Amino acid sequence: MPAISASAPGKIILFGEHAVVYGQPAIAIPIHQVSARAVVSALPTSPKGEVLIDAPDVQLLDTNKNLSPQNPIVVILNLLQSHLEIDSFPAMRLRIHSTIPIAGGMGSGAAIAVAILRAVSNFINRQMDDEIINQLAFESEKTFHGTPSGVDNTVITYAQPIFFKHGQPFVRMFPACGLTFVIADSGQSSSTAEMVTGVRQRWQQNPDMVGSIFDRIGEITIRARQLIESNSPQGLGELMINNHQLLQLIGVSTPKLDYLVGEALFAGATGAKLSGAGGGGNIIALTDQSNAQDVANRLSKAGAARTIITHLTPENH
Repeated sequence: MPAISASAPGKIILFGEHAVVYGQPAIAIPIHQVSARAVVSALPTSPKGEVLIDAPDVQLLDTNKNLSPQNPIVVILNLLQSHLEIDSFPAMRLRIHSTIPIAGGMGSGAAIAVAILRAVSNFINRQMDDEIINQLAFESEKTFHGTPSGVDNTVITYAQPIFFKHGQPFVRMFPACGLTFVIADSGQSSSTAEMVTGVRQRWQQNPDMVGSIFDRIGEITIRARQLIESNSPQGLGELMINNHQLLQLIGVSTPKLDYLVGEALFAGATGAKLSGAGGGGNIIALTDQSNAQDVANRLSKAGAARTIITHLTPENH
């Protein structure tokens, strides 16, 4: 039986972080320059049901039988086995590798889940459509994140930008023209939970002012969707700058993030903003394809721990 492999991209929030928690929309996009990959091969000398999990990124080499049922990879395998209503998997080796930064706001957990679900289901000739893959990946996310938004698994499963609002179905977006972004990791770590709690405290202390900021972020996000899906995305960079300024007002930026945003703009980016929870993590800058490397180089010299140049390609309905 030949080895079967599958991969899944990372993701990043483009507009609407924090405000999305308060009923406003947000936009997330796939990042294909980083990915998770799963490779499944047969182990004919091992007993049925034994899965040798080989994940060198986290120094893991052990069988599903020896690992805790709460191990993330075992959770994914058990969800798949239950969904397929099979007694056990054939003996197999599952090798997992990811270039997506862990805890970097780029969906590493969801990408690993999607890659495993695709590779294993294909290996046992029980192929599943994207809708089922997405549902199972979301179930695995709930195991570890309690009440996830579903954003990560949806963007990553469909490898397509999405527009989302709490309590409403996700809307898959179809960019009308190509866009180039540079993502820069500030090298600062932060706690998403702490950042979200801090914003909630500021909102409770001054609901009118902070609420109006969320409203403005929501308006920016809706306009950004219109521009992305139009043939004339001029103005998208200005919306990113405005979104960043509003995130500054709710206290989630840092001097390092602000500095990187400024350096990206100085290098010729048409827009830039922090991405994700803030307090550290990434910025994302909109550039022309011709000067993306110059912007990335400038950000590296300004202290970015790593940079990624990514492209959003036009898609038809």
